[in-house]
Amino acid sequence: MAADKSVRRVALLTAGGLAPCLSSAVGGLIERYTEVAPDVEIIAYLNGYHGLLSGRHVEVTPEVRAKAALLHKFGGSPIGNSRVKLTNTADLVKRGLIADGQNALQVAAERLVADGVDVLHTIGGDDTNTTAADLAAYLQEHDYDLTVVGLPKTIDNDVIPIRQSLGAWTAAEQGALFARNVIAEHSSNPRMLVVHEVMGRNCGWLTAATAAEYRKWVTAQEWNPGIGLTAGGWDVHAVYVPEATIDLDAEAERLKAVMDENDCVNIFLSEGAGVPSIVAEMEARGEDVPRDPFGHVKLDTINPGAWFAKQFAERIGAEKTMVQKSGYFSRSAAANERDLELIKQCTDYAVDAALRGESGVVGHDEDRGDELRAIEFPRIAGGKEFDPSVDWFATLLSDIGQA
Repeated sequence: MAADKSVRRVALLTAGGLAPCLSSAVGGLIERYTEVAPDVEIIAYLNGYHGLLSGRHVEVTPEVRAKAALLHKFGGSPIGNSRVKLTNTADLVKRGLIADGQNALQVAAERLVADGVDVLHTIGGDDTNTTAADLAAYLQEHDYDLTVVGLPKTIDNDVIPIRQSLGAWTAAEQGALFARNVIAEHSSNPRMLVVHEVMGRNCGWLTAATAAEYRKWVTAQEWNPGIGLTAGGWDVHAVYVPEATIDLDAEAERLKAVMDENDCVNIFLSEGAGVPSIVAEMEARGEDVPRDPFGHVKLDTINPGAWFAKQFAERIGAEKTMVQKSGYFSRSAAANERDLELIKQCTDYAVDAALRGESGVVGHDEDRGDELRAIEFPRIAGGKEFDPSVDWFATLLSDIGQA
């Protein structure tokens, strides 16, 4: 494919939290441009929109292009991330990224023009791509001739209307690996309660997928119950997601029986489950609820895992509790084979769309028969809910005795 003559320079940026796709997506974009449009210059803004506003970028040299395949082997992002919302003026002024009275969208647009950028590739989750949508709308409204093509990164797998976000499969696999060691802690004390807190602010997909992946491992093992090595001790006993109502009293009664039988209880908990109740309790006590620049409750601060452990510990007769969080372990991994295949499909399409001058977020469009396309920015939103009635999750809950 030959490049449109108007595309002379493209820019890449990664933003938001990490996910097991960022490094590979950067590598994939570089590889595709090198394959189909080798004369197109590539730069990368450092630390996402932070670098765009401050004008910090690196050139993608021939040496970098030659070794782009190495990026598929690593987690994290080689060009760095940050959480910056271009429409949160007060936060940007506070952080020194714009001056008081400046419009961040204008600052970003003028930086792109000054740097000679014809195409901007954003790799991030719903916040990153809704910010990209704000920027794309501003560019169009003010007649800037620039194409913006996003790629969907979120381990929560909660971007509307995208079927599968890059990196989510890997995060579930890595969360299950993390769980093997954490749940081994059930043997560290009599009547042990282990809570495995999984990322997922509003969407329970990752928690459900992580539990399902872990349980595949459990059911594939051979056990030695005569010496205490039992499937029951290592099993998943409860999975809580934001989309499902949790009857604490009924669950406490059920889990008390599990504790009596197995001398332990192992819970997989979405970090967003129960948050409204926790926030209500904090506000009733007159406490401030900490929030990030996007207005999201800072989950690390309110600690949902500890809250759930507190709710259950006494009622199920736990002698000791442990809360472990797999989020940073999972999100920083290198992409697995399944995600690498999806990343290549999407990065190839993203480059081809950019060379056509077609803006949008690349993914399989659930509203268009799962067609891979550049989905229009106004249709992109976060907060896609997980459906707890899907067969594989309903079967999981049935198998572990959870209604």
